[in-house]
Amino acid sequence: MTKETLISVKTHFLYPSAIFASREPYLVSTILGSCVSVCMWDKITGMGGINHYMLPLWNGQGLASPKYGNIAIVKLIDKMKSFGSRSENLTAKIFGGGEVIQAHSIHYNIGQRNIDLARSMLAELNIPIIASNTGGKAGRKILFNTQTGEVQHKFINAQ
Repeated sequence: MTKETLISVKTHFLYPSAIFASREPYLVSTILGSCVSVCMWDKITGMGGINHYMLPLWNGQGLASPKYGNIAIVKLIDKMKSFGSRSENLTAKIFGGGEVIQAHSIHYNIGQRNIDLARSMLAELNIPIIASNTGGKAGRKILFNTQTGEVQHKFINAQ
């Protein structure tokens, strides 16, 4: 991507518990620790979308929020479909799920549980995972190009 192209593309910062998809090209950035982002791209329409979830499963109580992976993945697919995508044209990339906090009790292995949820749901939905960078002890900053499906990432260490 040329420098001129990067200047003209809109940017968006994705906060935790959110999803983003657009018909227009965007560079979407987010920062992940134990959270996971699934980046989806439609190879036919050239559109992409991304989520950022904190916990794997919604327990059925309270709001069915994209804070939970099982909600965030479905909502992202629904958003992509509302823009004209078809499930069979989607591919996915998964990032995050690092064990960046000394976890206790219920939060134990939250990063790995988030990764496992993404992998199992995408397999069930027949959406191929074409790239991933998950796990480990470091956080990540990612930059997702919704027009090309490209993702750049770098590791970040806890301060």
